[in-house]
Amino acid sequence: MSTLTARRILIRDLELSAKIGIYTHERRDAQMIRINISLDVGTQPVADRIEDVVSYADVVEQVKKLVAAGHMNLAETLAERIADLCLADARVQEAWVRLEKLHA
Repeated sequence: MSTLTARRILIRDLELSAKIGIYTHERRDAQMIRINISLDVGTQPVADRIEDVVSYADVVEQVKKLVAAGHMNLAETLAERIADLCLADARVQEAWVRLEKLHA
């Protein structure tokens, strides 16, 4: 008999170039950001098939597209949008996002 424990998917230290910030130089030039994401994906058992799990590769690609879509004024806005895209998958029960502007 196996005991089901909560599963968590971690995406650590994803570094991307982003146009983010309220200052003139931040609007003009991209800057490096670091993103860490933790997703609680519950305790439901899954088969050993990619179709049955939240794919961290898919999450990373979605985040890259979001960042590339254009300028955002606030890091908080980007973090919230990342959390929203993760929570759009019904298997994700909780999303935690940490976003750092590396040269701020």
